Amino acid sequence: MINYDIIKRPVITEKTSTQKDKHNQVTFEIDPRANRIEVQRAVEQIFNVKVADVHTQHVRGKYKRRGRILGKRRNWKKAIVKLMPGERIEFFEGA
Repeated sequence: MINYDIIKRPVITEKTSTQKDKHNQVTFEIDPRANRIEVQRAVEQIFNVKVADVHTQHVRGKYKRRGRILGKRRNWKKAIVKLMPGERIEFFEGA
């Protein structure tokens, strides 16, 4: 897979902002077939930073009701990437 196919988008929430500030961790939505090593290489090459650790999780889609119609959000996979001390991803600085 190509690096830009592995990393789909950053996940920006209140919790991920706290992780970025306190623990130097950033969170991405990734391809469900990608593993930790592929994610680490992709982040290092795209953002030109050193990665200390990668944790991955499968996020199950929630069931949502709209009136009588029951729908389901999609399943997705996320990666929490811990950067080496002193490393920053400038993309998240303005967010």
